[in-house]
Amino acid sequence: LVAEDNHVNQKWIKKILNKTGYECEIADNGKIVLEKVSHDNFDLILMDVQMPEMDGMEATRMIRVCLETQPVIIAMTANVMQGDREECMQSGMDDYISKPVALPELLGMLEKWALSIKEKKDRLKSTPAL
Repeated sequence: LVAEDNHVNQKWIKKILNKTGYECEIADNGKIVLEKVSHDNFDLILMDVQMPEMDGMEATRMIRVCLETQPVIIAMTANVMQGDREECMQSGMDDYISKPVALPELLGMLEKWALSIKEKKDRLKSTPAL
């Protein structure tokens, strides 16, 4: 899931993700993110921090409280001042990438978290049901 309010950024990230074999949905703001995660499971959310109606940090806090199955949440933000990364992590995000997003950095981050997600799913499959 890509949470991004800028339409140019939405098109760019969707094109990149599709070319690299990932499927994605787009949410224009945090409220739409919450609607989408209440109906579908997502492995990973690229979460813009500054969005209208509900920002990415508030949406992340809600996801962390409300969802049983937790996605990986990566902050995508132009906020690169001292303390911005820590603030994102404190809201419950798992990682942080700054805008403008560099393609190699994005692909590296997706690969890193894809491995983590796969390992988590493999562990769940091998856990005996009670």
